Amino acid sequence: MSTLRVTAELLTIHDHPNADALELAQVGLYRAVVAKGTYRSGDAAVYIPEQSVLPAALVEELGLTGRLAGKDSDRVRAVRLRGELSQGIVCRPRALADLDLVRAAAEGTDLAEILGVSKWVPPIPPTMSGDVEQAPDLLPWCDIENIQRYPEIFEPGEPVVLTEKLHGSACLLTYHAADGQVQVSSKGFGSKRLALKEDPRNLYWRAIHGHDVAAVAARLAEKLGATRVGIFGEVYGAGVQDLAYGADGRGQALGYAVFDVSAEVDGQVAWLDAAKLLTGELPLVPRLYEGPYAVDQVLELASGRETVSGRELHLREGVVIRAAGGRHSQVLGGRAIAKAVSPAYLTRKGGTEYE
Repeated sequence: MSTLRVTAELLTIHDHPNADALELAQVGLYRAVVAKGTYRSGDAAVYIPEQSVLPAALVEELGLTGRLAGKDSDRVRAVRLRGELSQGIVCRPRALADLDLVRAAAEGTDLAEILGVSKWVPPIPPTMSGDVEQAPDLLPWCDIENIQRYPEIFEPGEPVVLTEKLHGSACLLTYHAADGQVQVSSKGFGSKRLALKEDPRNLYWRAIHGHDVAAVAARLAEKLGATRVGIFGEVYGAGVQDLAYGADGRGQALGYAVFDVSAEVDGQVAWLDAAKLLTGELPLVPRLYEGPYAVDQVLELASGRETVSGRELHLREGVVIRAAGGRHSQVLGGRAIAKAVSPAYLTRKGGTEYE
């Protein structure tokens, strides 16, 4: 899930091709449906992204009572309005009436706290939960921002690698070379530096044992001369999320595929190429493209059918974009990595979003 930031943005307004009373307000590469005539190109307004949870008063003020997602009808999600994908909400809340939105846009001010907007946290099913313990030395995974929100992360023509984004649950393993300790966590627990105590019923531990991931991490640590190795994989299958890829998350046919590797060498943690290090050792997420970056091509590859099962059983969630060879991004203040998500995935019915 991306980091939650509610910001003021300068808009570009487009015609809605299927509705005379509606227009499309563009923020980055996102577009949100708005009432015609409310904004002009160059105007500043507040952008509330998907997966935001709004306070009841703001929902009522925006005229969205009963129209948002979640059991309390307070969560923003992508929808199609008269055939056009609308991602996020563009508005000018009364609470910000005295704020200079143009200046706030220039400064990148985060307005979430002022508006009482919070980030939606997916529920944790019993098979993904368990007893936890403090793990300050766990190598954590990171939130990946959407390329449509931050289109300037990559330069046109820059060498990139695109891998398929799987709809499962992220499984984090940290191997400590000094004593052979293995720590396993989920994305949600890992972000809090918590590890799951070993339990044969737990989804993540079943994946780790089923693919002997700890032994692979130990060999990799010796090869690299690393004090810590992190192997990050997606656990998937029926019973994990609504997209199963032909695997069974409740039985022996549990799906698992590595999407990233990190290692600490001489006190420095670096992200490494999983395909170069682990091909033939562990299942890997499919690599869909390697070559010069073009945003239109990325968005096209984000859609279509999945390639994990080999049978194209259902839609693709999206893609993850990485700078080839790895580099720092000034836009993100960290690793140059982003995602692009399929519109069909965002608007599917009955989808699950466990973390």
